[in-house]
Amino acid sequence: MTLAQPLANRIALVTGASRGIGHAVALALAKAGAHVVAVARTVGALEELDDAITAAGGQATLVPLDLKDYEGIARLGGALYDRYKKLDVLVCNAGILGPLSPLSHVEPKAWDDVMAVNVTANWHLIRSMEPLLVQSDAGRAVMMSSSVAWRGRAYWGPYAISKAAVNAMVETWAAENRTTNLRVNLFAPGPVRTRMRAQAMPGEDPETLVTPDVVAEKIVAMCLPSFTETGKIYSFLQQKLLTFHEPE
Repeated sequence: MTLAQPLANRIALVTGASRGIGHAVALALAKAGAHVVAVARTVGALEELDDAITAAGGQATLVPLDLKDYEGIARLGGALYDRYKKLDVLVCNAGILGPLSPLSHVEPKAWDDVMAVNVTANWHLIRSMEPLLVQSDAGRAVMMSSSVAWRGRAYWGPYAISKAAVNAMVETWAAENRTTNLRVNLFAPGPVRTRMRAQAMPGEDPETLVTPDVVAEKIVAMCLPSFTETGKIYSFLQQKLLTFHEPE
């Protein structure tokens, strides 16, 4: 391990790795020395990520997987155990926005899709990856949050509710691992120049927003063995860690 590559010889799993923040985090982790297990649905976009990681001198394993395939998540956990016997970093970035409409107008399938990807898939990742993470001498997990989880913003119901559930899930998971080497935290990125942001705010000028690579640097910092906080939320807008009792 060197100062330039603080994650050398470590295995990092990133979901939603094909674009946006996930793509930037996967590339940044690879540059930091980690072997990146990149999970996303789109094969072509994963291959583009692999090209970028290779060009940067890193290594990746590509896993085309829809996170609603919960048995697939379990198989991935088994495969990682067979190959590495551990997992050092888990970044749960994948998520969907869902409909922006009054709660009473949300179709049941749309509701189920948001909960399936944003909440249930992350629980399955916890279930399948925790046994590997606790085998690391410095397991680190980061899940994505959002300020709308606290603010009750009109028309953002499914997404906001799913993120509130993720907050509770991470707080619980962190508390359960206080006596292990696993540290679990949330990251609230705020407005970032991504496809999801453009979908949510179509009239916004993307040039006014921070780019995913800038946000990725902060997420990678939370994945280092030297980062020992747990059960916290990092607010990118405020540039500081918050407890669950002082939300963004």
